[in-house]
Amino acid sequence: MVMEPISVEAAIEKAKKKGLRPGRVRGTDGIQFTKGRNTRLEVISWDDFRDTLADRRLQVFESGGFMKIMKRRR
Repeated sequence: MVMEPISVEAAIEKAKKKGLRPGRVRGTDGIQFTKGRNTRLEVISWDDFRDTLADRRLQVFESGGFMKIMKRRR
């Protein structure tokens, strides 16, 4: 499967439909989508999620309904 980049807004809409929220790995600047049940993750706002993506030059990629956050392609 090829992972294709999607916009942040599209990723947020897909995440909301799946019941996912943005999360930050405690003690790091790593982010991922979460259902909010993992104690290693703290749920953050969508604005913080957007800011972290921009600051760290990350992008959301998607393939077959699976989303992954990776370094932005040039």
